[in-house]
Amino acid sequence: MKEKKKDVIRLEREAVIPILKHKLTTALSLHFAEKYERDEFLRFCQRVECTIRAWYHLHFEDLMQLYSLFEPVRGAHRLQQQNLSPDEIDVLEHQFLQHLFEVMEKSNFKVITNEEIEVALSAQYRLNLPIVVNEAKLDTKLLTRFFSKFPRHDLPHFADKFKKNNIWEEGNSIETEKDSLYIERIRIEKLKLSLSNLMSKITIQEPTFERIIVVYRRVSGKRETERNIYVKHFKSIPMADMEIVLPEKKNPGLTPLDWVKFLVSAAIGLVTVVSSVSLKKTDIRVIAAILSTVVAYCVKTYFTFQRNLVDYQSLITRSVYDKQLDSGRGTLLHLCDEVIQQEVKEVIISFYMLIKQDHSTSKEELDMQCETFIKEEFNESCNFDVDDAVKKLEKLGLVSRDSEDKYRCVSMKEANDIMGTTTEEMVLKARGGGDYEDEEVADNEPQITPEDELNAKEQRYQSKLTEFETLWM
Repeated sequence: MKEKKKDVIRLEREAVIPILKHKLTTALSLHFAEKYERDEFLRFCQRVECTIRAWYHLHFEDLMQLYSLFEPVRGAHRLQQQNLSPDEIDVLEHQFLQHLFEVMEKSNFKVITNEEIEVALSAQYRLNLPIVVNEAKLDTKLLTRFFSKFPRHDLPHFADKFKKNNIWEEGNSIETEKDSLYIERIRIEKLKLSLSNLMSKITIQEPTFERIIVVYRRVSGKRETERNIYVKHFKSIPMADMEIVLPEKKNPGLTPLDWVKFLVSAAIGLVTVVSSVSLKKTDIRVIAAILSTVVAYCVKTYFTFQRNLVDYQSLITRSVYDKQLDSGRGTLLHLCDEVIQQEVKEVIISFYMLIKQDHSTSKEELDMQCETFIKEEFNESCNFDVDDAVKKLEKLGLVSRDSEDKYRCVSMKEANDIMGTTTEEMVLKARGGGDYEDEEVADNEPQITPEDELNAKEQRYQSKLTEFETLWM
């Protein structure tokens, strides 16, 4: 028997560094032999995060201020207080969307493609009924106006149901390239019909969107103002069930197959009854048996549809509660923090790789070294964004480039001196009591023993733990 062709999907390797920042900095610090080097490196990591967070603070604050004018709860009231003209509101609306999409791209989200949509619609994973969007309830002007003013080449064929997503692949890959990964899509309808498959447990495999953000606006009405913008954040959505996250879904009706079953059953029953009546000796019991069989089959088809409808509504409900991470302002805060965490990790890893070398390094070499180190040290794969990392190191003044476009970094102590003492360090020092002093004060401070230092660290840890419990527990 000829083997069925495998359903293989190409996925782009993500630029996200899938390692917790604390785990990353701790693991990297252990590669320094001397304690003072580890302390300098951890201070460097802290100052990098504080500096990058300060860079993005104003940008994120503008994003939040703009969204406050378009959020569904109080946005309309705030717009009314501003007493703005429609043209001025359009400008603010475009500024918000521009800020939002920039933050999404920094968080390594990307616009869903037509190819991904076709793949998603070509199969079903857990859904038994087709999902149809009530487009009459969705506003098509919001994103149409925006993309006409800020055109993009990678837009899907529906700009009014614009969404961005971050793909995460599940299952075993078949073949990998530098920036791509190929995964087999294993569906039940594609499996070979055999006795072994029927009698044993089988595994199905479906690529999954790790994160999906949907941006849309409803048509204005009695309960909806014309300027509300909805931002919803979902997790772990199977590609074949992507329609779950679409807004304003219609309640499904009978499928074409159900209608075919009804019509064929009715036709068979009608032909059988007519042919029975045309006979000279008509047996009423035979006609009644045939009609009852046809009616029973139609009822069975109807109740099967009702059961699928209940399963559909249950799945949608679970998706809202289990799959939805956040919405509105919560989603924006999550994106802002994700941008900072990724930027910090990129700078820390690239600086660490440079400082461990005694010679200048090109971008290509640095990129390969970072990806190899992440794979060997943490057993994780990613497409390291070396261009963005080097650009930030240059902006911080921590690297220099020679005539051959190769990079060399400053020493750890110089890096900390260049960034200087952060506001967070001053606050922590003041919170601990006494006036702030820089680290490089006099060398004649009394020396403490390792035991005293360990006890002091334990006391600080207990103090932080108590403070955390007081705030959040």
